[in-house]
Amino acid sequence: MHDTGFPPIADAHARILILGSLPGQVSLQRQQYYAQPQNAFWKIMGRLFDAGPELAYAERTQRLVENGIALWDVCASAQRPGSLDAAIVHSSVVPNDLAAFLAHHPGIGLIGFNGGKAAELYRRRVLPDLPAAAQAMRTATLPSTSPAHAAMPFEVKLTRWAAVLQTSH
Repeated sequence: MHDTGFPPIADAHARILILGSLPGQVSLQRQQYYAQPQNAFWKIMGRLFDAGPELAYAERTQRLVENGIALWDVCASAQRPGSLDAAIVHSSVVPNDLAAFLAHHPGIGLIGFNGGKAAELYRRRVLPDLPAAAQAMRTATLPSTSPAHAAMPFEVKLTRWAAVLQTSH
C-alpha cells in the first residue's frame, strides 16, 4: 500500500521551500504536516515564526505562508511500513512535480530539507529532471525534526534551522 502525501502549503510570494520526505502515519491520519506531537517541527516554527503547536493548524500554516515559507514533501507517494524515513521503499517512490511547483513560485531561492532522507530522495529522484536553473538553486539539509532523530538536542536543531531560515528570510 502506498502512503500519499499532501498538497503543498504555499502562496505566490514563497521564498523558502521546506521539503520533508513523506508524511508519517499520525500526519496522514490527521491530514496535517508534522502532526506527530513529538516531532519538533512546529516547536521550531513557533520559535522562528510564531507558528507554534499551541495554535490551530490553519493558523500555523498561515503564519508560515505570511513569512514566505512553503511546505511540501519530495514524495507524492511511496510504500513505507510505519513512519520511519528509513523504511521508505525507494523503488516505490513517486516524486512530487517540483519542477512545476518551482516554475509557479519563482521567488523561491532556497530549498531546505527536513532531514537527510528528504535531501537524498530529492538528489536521486527529483534533481536530475529539473531545469538547469532549478538544479542550481541553493539547498540546505537541516537536522530532521523527527522524534527518531532524538540524539540531537532541540536547542541544537533550533540553532541550525534558525541559521538557515533566518539568514535566507
